[in-house]
Amino acid sequence: MEFITTHHTIEAVGWIAVLLKLATFSMTSMVWLRVLVILSSTCFIIYSALFQIWPLLAIEVILLAVNAYRLYELIALRRLVTHMTDESEPDFSAAMAYGKKRVIQSGDVLFEKGDPVDSLYYLAEGRVEIEGQNVTVPAGNIFGEMAFFNSSAARMATVRCVEDTVVYELNEKRFTRLQYEDPKFAMGVMRLVTKRLVANAAQTQET
Repeated sequence: MEFITTHHTIEAVGWIAVLLKLATFSMTSMVWLRVLVILSSTCFIIYSALFQIWPLLAIEVILLAVNAYRLYELIALRRLVTHMTDESEPDFSAAMAYGKKRVIQSGDVLFEKGDPVDSLYYLAEGRVEIEGQNVTVPAGNIFGEMAFFNSSAARMATVRCVEDTVVYELNEKRFTRLQYEDPKFAMGVMRLVTKRLVANAAQTQET
């Protein structure tokens, strides 16, 4: 009698796992989707271990680890978005790990207005001037990113180095990869682009 009761209990755990798995198809929130998948995998692990269904046990252990990590990423991204304020300075230094290093002499032009768009730049050392806009970009910032969001696909201004400069050049492929792999960088770019668009709009209204 005790064996039958135990058997039914284990089987009930398996059915709970199935129901949780089915419930994931109705989730619209990625966080709750991951939570339900983790709970389902946990129940399947208990069920398959007690019934010694080794293939099922192996796949559910792997899925548990993968979904636990994905849940951690989602929570970390939410915390990042919550704690980022307009006063905090974005950190673009991750571009150095993805970009191609270039050393440019003072007075040299990095690109000219009308040039085709092929890269954006992280300014590691030195200073550059955006001609015609009376804007100087100091080290620690990115520039040239606006062209990636412009349908004309042409540079909107000439950029000249006013000091000996070290930049890291990222083409569109590397830029896209960095945004996916570093959410903090992506959020910084979004904030910067938004600020520059608002500033440009305000300048246009004044003129």
